[in-house]
Amino acid sequence: MARVLVVEDDQFVRSALIRHLTEAAHTVRSVGTALEALREVAQVGFDVVILDLGLPDLDGAEALKMLRGLTDVPVIIATARDDEAEIVRLLNAGADDYLVKPFSVPHLQARMAAVLRRTRAGGNGAEEAGDGVIRVGGLAIDPLRRVAELDGTVLELTRREFDLLAFLARRPGVVVARKELLAQVWQLSYGDDQTIDVHLSWLRRKLGETAANPRYLHTLRGVGVKLEPPPAEGGPA
Repeated sequence: MARVLVVEDDQFVRSALIRHLTEAAHTVRSVGTALEALREVAQVGFDVVILDLGLPDLDGAEALKMLRGLTDVPVIIATARDDEAEIVRLLNAGADDYLVKPFSVPHLQARMAAVLRRTRAGGNGAEEAGDGVIRVGGLAIDPLRRVAELDGTVLELTRREFDLLAFLARRPGVVVARKELLAQVWQLSYGDDQTIDVHLSWLRRKLGETAANPRYLHTLRGVGVKLEPPPAEGGPA
């Protein structure tokens, strides 16, 4: 089960969430302000944060930005606001999912389970060691510790870069459509392909390659992107 931080200033909603999530065998801590949430996240390891936007000290959107500066923990926004433009903005800013109040606890639990599956997903064809590390050529990706190494050197990746690399590494040699990348990595049903291009460019730079001279990341124009190990040195290209 998951370690959950509920960030909600409405005492009635907060109590209900604590009760139902605890009954579902989750370990739950709760706070009523953004600053308390930041302190909790800095001190305690959580699997998921349920974040209300209408907090008394800071707007939840600003709290999300500050959370992302501290941790990569999945964040599910839970709020009465239902403006589509704001939903897209928050997802792009690092939220992993978005629920509009009122919602049922089973609905929340289903969303939590989906987010946690993505976070904890195992390999799909990649070599995965007993410690959960995914290995593709000289790449070693640890989804739980969120650490990626190339030939033994730790890569300094942003959250999205890590998510993109890990998602592709679980499907080595498989061409993944851009639409699927938007849906699975960015949790968007639609969006600008330029977002993917920019992140791929940053990721390539950190892998020591370019689009014109790829080693791991290969783009098939009009089709998608695949990650595969480079050919063995001295072997066929």
